Amino acid sequence: MEMKNGEIDLSVDLGSLKLDNPIIPASGCFGFGYGMEDYYDVNILGSISLKGTTLEPRFGNPLPRVAECEAGLINSVGLQNPGIHKVIEEELPKAAKVFKKPLIANISGFSIEEYVECCRLIDTQECIGLIELNVSCPNVHGGGMSFGTSREDVAKVIKEVKRVITKPLYVKLTPNVTDIVSIGLAAQEAGADGLVAINTMLGMRIDLKTRRPVIANIMGGFSGPAIFPVALRMVYQLSHACSIPVIGCGGISSAKDVLEMMIGGASAVEIGAANLINPYACKEIIENLPVEMEKLGITNLKELKI
Repeated sequence: MEMKNGEIDLSVDLGSLKLDNPIIPASGCFGFGYGMEDYYDVNILGSISLKGTTLEPRFGNPLPRVAECEAGLINSVGLQNPGIHKVIEEELPKAAKVFKKPLIANISGFSIEEYVECCRLIDTQECIGLIELNVSCPNVHGGGMSFGTSREDVAKVIKEVKRVITKPLYVKLTPNVTDIVSIGLAAQEAGADGLVAINTMLGMRIDLKTRRPVIANIMGGFSGPAIFPVALRMVYQLSHACSIPVIGCGGISSAKDVLEMMIGGASAVEIGAANLINPYACKEIIENLPVEMEKLGITNLKELKI
């Protein structure tokens, strides 16, 4: 079946938020968007998930905090960011100058109160089209376990945040659970407008010469092509169990990966580690999408889910 690129529709819907294409750089892998315009016009992207933001400034974890793997990398950056107030005052204006579409704010917290206050503040910003809640942070009032590993904690934080915001709320789920579907359903029932799956897995490396862990914090978030099959499986499970959109994330590094993830149930995708290897990764994927779609006789991304 022969088609012209002009006939191919790359647009996707995330509820009320419409994107020109499904490609979103993942939080932590694209900063606040500005600076990347030196490589290409970032307005070709569907959106940008901004660097994870907390209430107070964070300097991050001790060095070293990145370890290479054969099919990915491990990081333990520790949510280094200038804090919500500086993000609003300094980072968002810079981002809005180079990116003219709605941005995605990634919000992290170590207590429900912190999540609520960060979301309340970022919700007032016109350039933000969607709030992405990272529930992989340890709950300092709940024994240190990640919010995202407990149905009850996930539901509680979502309900509290929803009371103070007007923008859509997507919840970024950790894969480090026994049953991600139960967490996704709890998020949906609590009022989440969508899900993002998956955040990094947990991994480590050991330096053979020193016989010590490479990363100062011993373990860190494992990302890259190696986790793609796990991410795809979880997106498939979530998208078929839940009625809200799912943004697929985890190991995507090509246009073929994007199509596979969207056939598996993703409404859009986030590209993470690939940007750290090749700053042109998202640009190349957007350019290759129509080519791969034409090969497969696909004209509309919205009709891919099986």
